Order: sequence, then structure tokens, then C-alpha cells
Amino acid sequence: MTIQTPDWVKHAVFYQIFPDRFARTHHPPALPEMAVSLEPWDTPPTLSGYKGGDLWGVMEHLDYLQDLGVTALYFTPIFQSACNHRYHTHDYYRVDPLLGGNGAFQDLLTAAHDRGMKIVLDGVFNHASRGFFFFNDILENGPHSPWLDWFKVENWPLSAYDGQYPANYASWVNNRALPQFNHDNPAVREYLMRVGEYWLHQGIDGWRLDVPFEVKTPGFWQEFRDRVKAINPDAYIVGEVWRDARPWLDGTQFDGVMNYLFAGPTLAFAGGDRVRREYAEVPDYYPYPPLDGAGYGEKIQHLLDLYPWEIQLTQLNLLSSHDIARALTVLGEDLDSLYLAVLLQMTFPGAPSIYYGDEVGLAGGLDPDCRRTFPPPEQWNHDLLAHHRTLIDLRATYVALRLGDYRPLVAEGEVYGFARCWQGQTVAVVVNAGRHQAEVTLPTLPNLTDPAVVYGAAPLHRSDRGWRLTLAPRTGVMLGPPVGAVGAAATPG
Repeated sequence: MTIQTPDWVKHAVFYQIFPDRFARTHHPPALPEMAVSLEPWDTPPTLSGYKGGDLWGVMEHLDYLQDLGVTALYFTPIFQSACNHRYHTHDYYRVDPLLGGNGAFQDLLTAAHDRGMKIVLDGVFNHASRGFFFFNDILENGPHSPWLDWFKVENWPLSAYDGQYPANYASWVNNRALPQFNHDNPAVREYLMRVGEYWLHQGIDGWRLDVPFEVKTPGFWQEFRDRVKAINPDAYIVGEVWRDARPWLDGTQFDGVMNYLFAGPTLAFAGGDRVRREYAEVPDYYPYPPLDGAGYGEKIQHLLDLYPWEIQLTQLNLLSSHDIARALTVLGEDLDSLYLAVLLQMTFPGAPSIYYGDEVGLAGGLDPDCRRTFPPPEQWNHDLLAHHRTLIDLRATYVALRLGDYRPLVAEGEVYGFARCWQGQTVAVVVNAGRHQAEVTLPTLPNLTDPAVVYGAAPLHRSDRGWRLTLAPRTGVMLGPPVGAVGAAATPG
């Protein structure tokens, strides 16, 4: 079969927002009962407290995001919930009033679309919450509830809160706050499909699917894709699958996954022995042990061999997320390591995804510390921000960095290099992750007979074997046609 994925994703730069922690606004609450006490913005995050970030605050930062080069926003859940991360859904049709409600979301959607930005929402369709109406009815009415078969009740009585007794119902990772849906029930299946359809009709541009591998019902995600694409063929469907995702990336289900198989090796190569294992051993993405150039090349080649190329171009390539410690902290707060990791991220096939605040040097350990609030400008690392802007601009300038094939060039010692080639345009990237200066010879590259150093700094000399580079320790360079000689490439809207 011919695999089709949304063209706009191949050209996108995503920005992941945890709504409670990105930006507050002075907009009055939509409802008086939402004028509640909040934790101070600048105090450490807690598991249960609210900081008060909202969707109006996001709107007020759209200029900043557009200037950064962001073209798509991915939000962790925004629907009504009794927790700050909102993975405990109460109502799939109501944006949480603390975030501004449905009205604020529609205003944000309009404002983003007016700027050419896409919006992807988080779909939590494996489980609901104790406060979800249909499960709450079971708690109230027991075996007499008409929604009994919506969940996986195993025995009576149910114990939704008291851990001294068995819960007697299936829940995600045995967290009784998260009762699992019975996806074999046609009514449940139809309900979740309609939720997906409803928000597409409201104008969203795609879904990120939470723990989709937990849904075992045959054909569920195939039907979800069919119904989503019937409304918007260009909608993006991206799953949270941490390891080999081939069962979901056959062209009948998802367009891509959160690419932890890219994140782990990239941090292991860029950070080496600087990676702090205490922040990396619990999550399942392995930014350790340290990798040299050859080891990194093997991991990347394995990743590129897993999926069809059309899928590779719409993977969501991240370094941090709300589920893992922030990259800067994992890398021992070594900025050179983060610079190299971001260079590799912005030049890899697929859509780069920036976790809010990473671009200004926000640190954070494991949950909840990785969910710190976005800092004020006086606390930003402006050099790191400029680094992101520069690389995003280069990605927009060279279509080869978005669509070009991927050709390994060198993997020697702590050095790794590759080229991206597309219709007569070639861009090469070389990274020296080691502590010592490296001399690197690159072969003569097609369509790059007179390359310029368009990022970084390194003496470049022609030799009989190609081009010779001298890379300082812990640096990377990008070679390509001079920026002024590159014509503008059309980017799908």
C-alpha cells in the first residue's frame, strides 16, 4: 500500500506546551468559581497544585513563538480534569474552565491559524478518571449502573480511593484514579471516535494519542484513522510509543510517534559521560551508556531502517517531554552537550519538537520537576535561544533538511557526520562530541562543489579526497550552499 502522511508536518517545528505551567494572563476568569488560590509561579512544581497557566496566556506568547520559528503547537491535555496535568479526564467535550474554557480555546485556535500555526491536542482514550460521569455513575449505583460495561469491573465492591482494599476494576498501571475503558464495548468505541471527530470539526489539526499501545481491541486505531482522515486528510495522528513502533506505523494507523528512539541515542552521543543516570534510568528511552560516533551511527541507522521513509518524515523528534527529565538536566547542565543535541535534532528527518522552556535553558528533573513554570525573560539563556532560532531558520532555508534523504558520511572516534540531499541541494552536518580537536575529511558531496560553513566555525580546505575540516572540541558545523544562493522553497500551509 502507498503510505500517505501530512505534508505540513514534514516542514513543521513543534512546541510542546504543558498548559498549567506555560503562561498566566490577567484576563478575568470566565467563571467566578475559577478565581481560585494558585501556587506562586516561581515556586517548585508539585504533583497536585495548580500554577494557573491558561490558554489566554498562550495567545499572548504567539509573537514569541512565531519569532522562534514555531509552526505547530502540541498541548498536553486541556479538557476538564481534577489534576494539573489533566490526564484524568472528566469531560472530553469541555476545555477546563481553569484554562479559559471552550471560548478561550476557540480564540486561541483562530489566533494560531491566522498566523499559519497548527494545533494538536492530546487524546487520552485509554482511560478516563473517577470523575468521568459514566464511571462516577458506577460508583454511585454499583451493578445497577447502565454504564457498567463501559469499564472493566472485576468484583464488588469497588474501592476507588481506599488503597487498603482491592480496587476491583482495571486501571492504567494499577492507578485506581485512572479506570480503563472497555474498548470492546461498541458504545465506548463509538463515544471515543466521536470525541476525536468533534474536535476536528472544531478546527484542530491533529491528535497526539496517549499510551495507545494499551488499547488492545483489534481495528480500533485503524477506524480512528479512517474517521479522522475523512474529516481532514491532513490531520496529524502521532502516538506515544517509546520503543519499536512498527505495529502502529504501517500506514493504517499513525503518521508518526514521539521519537524517543531518536532522543535517547542523541543525548547519549552529545552528552557522553556527562549524562546523569539518576535522571535517565527510570524512563524507558536510554540516553546511556555513552556513545561514540560509530555507536551513534549504528543506533541512527537502526532507527532509519525501522519505518518507511514517508513515516520518517513525520516523526515527532524530541529531546525532552513532560514524561522525562529535561534535556539540560539529563546532560548534567552542560550547555555544549545541549547545543550539539539541538543541532542533531533540527537536522534529522522528521519534525523537531521543543518542550516549552528548553530553548531558554529551563532545567528540571523527573516528574513533577520537569514541569516547572516558564521563566521570565531575565532568567533566560539568550545564547541558547538564539541557537534555536538560528537552527530553525536554517531548517526553513534548506529544504534538504526537511525532505532530503539521509546519508551517513563519517563516524570516527567521537565524530559523526551526515548529509541531507534533495533535488540538487545538499547540506552536511558534522559533530565533534569529544574533548579534543578533530581532523575530519568528508568525501566530495553531490551538488556541493563549493560549500560554505553556514553554521558553526571550522577551517575548511579542499583535499584530494574531498573536504578537510578542523573541528574544535564539543562543536558542530553545517556545510551547504551559501544562504543567499538558496531560493525560497514552498512550504505547505
